[in-house]
Amino acid sequence: MGRVVAVAFGSNLGDRRAHIRWAADRVAGLLEDFRLSSIIETAPVGAGLEHDPPFLNAAAVGGSAAPARDLLDALLAIEAARGRRRPRPGAPRTLDLDLILAGDEVIAERGLHVPHPRFRERRFVLEPLAEVAPDLVDPVSGRTMRDLLARLR
Repeated sequence: MGRVVAVAFGSNLGDRRAHIRWAADRVAGLLEDFRLSSIIETAPVGAGLEHDPPFLNAAAVGGSAAPARDLLDALLAIEAARGRRRPRPGAPRTLDLDLILAGDEVIAERGLHVPHPRFRERRFVLEPLAEVAPDLVDPVSGRTMRDLLARLR
């Protein structure tokens, strides 16, 4: 099956639930034993984003032996196919897909950082991830998703 891969999903433009479900169908084609969390609504996080529309967020896990760069490229293509535009950082989006974990890999390259550098501070990532993979371990901190979420509370 390959290593366990974790992906975060978000949408705050248009039919948010339809965007996430559409993306989940495509990501399920990339990952074996795909499991999607519940979809939750969250407020945008970041300075100047207080008046942006709320997000729907979810997370998924599954297995893949594909290189992390190939997975990221596939996620970016899925975003683009659903109309994702990047006019400015934090801009509202039809779809946001983040590669959170790729097994125990730690990668810091141009345009690719695994584990995702800010996921440990993001309830909207940890809550759904802890639902579908509570014992999944962050290779940097050595903590499970359950532990990381508990530390945020």
